[in-house]
Amino acid sequence: MHKKISFIICFILSQFVFAQDKYPTDYFLNPLEIPLVLSGTFGELRSNHFHAGIDIKTQGREGLNVIASADGYVSRINVSHWGYGKAIYITHPNGYTTVYGHLKKFSPEIEAFVKKAQYNKESYTIRLYPKASDLKIKKGSNIALSGNSGSSGGPHLHYEIRDVKANILNPMLFGIHIPDHKKPTIQSAFAYSKNDSSQVNHSNKIINLFLKRLNNGDLMANTIYAYGQIGIGINAFDRLDAAINKNGLYNLEMKVNGTKIFQFTVDKFSFGESRYINTYIDYERFVRLKQRVQKCFIDLPESKLILYKTLSNKGYFKVKDSLDYNVIITASDFEGNKTKLTIPIKGKKDSILTPKTIKKTPYFFKANQVNRIADSVVQVTFPKNIFYSDFYFDYTYQDGIATLHNKTVPVHNYFRIYFDATKYSNEVIKQMYIASRNKYGKLNYLNTRHKDGKLYASSKKLGQFTLTTDSFMPKIVHYNFKANGNLSKKRYLRVRISDKGSGIKSYRGEIDGKWVLMEFNPKTGSLSYDFHDKKLEGSAHTLKVIVTDNVNNSTTFITSFIRKD
Repeated sequence: MHKKISFIICFILSQFVFAQDKYPTDYFLNPLEIPLVLSGTFGELRSNHFHAGIDIKTQGREGLNVIASADGYVSRINVSHWGYGKAIYITHPNGYTTVYGHLKKFSPEIEAFVKKAQYNKESYTIRLYPKASDLKIKKGSNIALSGNSGSSGGPHLHYEIRDVKANILNPMLFGIHIPDHKKPTIQSAFAYSKNDSSQVNHSNKIINLFLKRLNNGDLMANTIYAYGQIGIGINAFDRLDAAINKNGLYNLEMKVNGTKIFQFTVDKFSFGESRYINTYIDYERFVRLKQRVQKCFIDLPESKLILYKTLSNKGYFKVKDSLDYNVIITASDFEGNKTKLTIPIKGKKDSILTPKTIKKTPYFFKANQVNRIADSVVQVTFPKNIFYSDFYFDYTYQDGIATLHNKTVPVHNYFRIYFDATKYSNEVIKQMYIASRNKYGKLNYLNTRHKDGKLYASSKKLGQFTLTTDSFMPKIVHYNFKANGNLSKKRYLRVRISDKGSGIKSYRGEIDGKWVLMEFNPKTGSLSYDFHDKKLEGSAHTLKVIVTDNVNNSTTFITSFIRKD
């Protein structure tokens, strides 16, 4: 009896899992009431992450109606200056959650719910988790206006679908159809030797393959001569019918002599694994040349991506002396348009005329253990498993700049860097911070703290770091009005804020001594107050704005204006 019950439970669970893989294609409405044109596709290669949804163009403008894809309730609301900006999460009865990001404004009911919380907290940025009974949503109802908020490069709607485990799913699997009759474009291809005994064309460095385009759009590479364990990578993109944007592939596979040894499909992934994109692409080439080469193999021990569907021998194939091989790489989009690259290979064990060179340093880092750098000024602690492989680490400290290797080595998580500050007075230390330094000498603030005579901060990128001082006060100026100006006919009051040093940490706005909700737009540096929020008493009013930078330099701006509500 016990075995029978166990069998029934296992059968039910297996059917549930199977059902979950069959995504409903007629359940969700399109989130906009216009023909859908995409600027970004699901799983597209982005900096340190795979794109988690689709980006829908909004005809170059803001203010289009965003509609709920299905019945449900608002389960989360985020308002931030960065990321998705203003975003709504709707949980649906079938267990999926849809996400709508970079919004301009929420629908009246949601807007009132959010503003009440913002005024209670006296904060523009906020994260809310409404109860299922608070904000119920009907399929097709207006939930927001499209916008350009957060880390958006232009007006568009970011749209996601997530499952009950918070995995992000490709919205195209749910029946969203985007016209696409164009084949993907393979721009270049590269051959990689796995180790010192492998070679391609007398070299075990990366080899750029010469490609010839055939009449049908496919490509043929010149014959290469190789020996040992070999991997292939390609630089490719896809375009949809109605846009010129370079989008990502849906499927990439490689066959060697007819046997599939590699397949990568962007159907779903979790946020926790997204940063492993840096193991999928040739990260060093991306940093140096801004080219994202997709490797049809894994050359780093630590790589956890469920996007790999087939991975035989980690995508490497062994080329033997005097044997011939035919490698076919197929790049596909969601609609099944395909471009094939054929690479003929002749096995030839030959002398290596161009060997790969490795710079050896006093520091050899092992990925599976804690690694440290320390001298009289700088200390750095790298927790275990934040690097994907073992390597020689290069470190120098000169003219106040600590150079931690270089940015071509990806880092999976935060490490901490300390600078000795005992020679500085407490007053000076108050205005000091640790900054990363780019190749042009520009400094970027890192969240810096002070303890036991040391300043310390965390980073997820290698490169150059230095201690610097910010004695500049933030600036606040009138934007759309002048002192004592009449704003009776204006909906918004705006000032412009900026900071020359460490950057803006916080701001506070008050009218007639009471906190008011002011929205900061980092793209324009403007702070805006909407007069529709609250009715002002009287006609003469005082605006007070306090802006504080990241080392707590603070500026207070007080001005008067006239408004009769």
